[in-house]
Amino acid sequence: MTHETKKLDRRTVIGSAISFGFFAGIAPSVALALTEAASKALVDKIVGEINRVIASGKSESAMIGDFERIFARYADVPIIARSALGADSRRASQAQLRAFSGAFQGYVARKYGKRFREFIGGEIQVQGVRRSKNYHEVEATVFLRGESPFEVLFLVYERGGKNLFFDMVIEGVSMRIVERTEIGSMLDANNGDIDRLINAVQRAG
Repeated sequence: MTHETKKLDRRTVIGSAISFGFFAGIAPSVALALTEAASKALVDKIVGEINRVIASGKSESAMIGDFERIFARYADVPIIARSALGADSRRASQAQLRAFSGAFQGYVARKYGKRFREFIGGEIQVQGVRRSKNYHEVEATVFLRGESPFEVLFLVYERGGKNLFFDMVIEGVSMRIVERTEIGSMLDANNGDIDRLINAVQRAG
């Protein structure tokens, strides 16, 4: 287990489930057309939908399916997946990138969706928003039973006419760094073969 993963192990792995934790390699070099109000509204909507799923009483598998749909709707999945793949994304074909993005989407839903039951009885409150470079940071506070509150930052931008989140920082730790490390380890275990990595990611989580 990596140092970053250990640091995330308690609150952060739980908190990452809030929005499926997500991670562009660099700050997006796009014009900031998204307003602070729209950024906060996006995170309010994400948090509201997740809270409804948690309270639904559905089976774990059904909840994971709902979480994957939320991720697909509100996250910039292709950008996040490329960031998780890192420099190796440059040698992947377009077909491999599409396949990896789809596999990664399911992997994230399974990995973090399984932890959502730990939110029962807790509360997530969206606090405020501030501009940072070419995106907005939306701050939320997570209240869990038996835990002191902790901060989560959602990084939000406008891309292709849609408002999306592309990273999340929990108590100062970026989820993109953690997942890039995990995916890199999986790629190493498969001798750098991207097709084998895709198959491994499809089974992981």
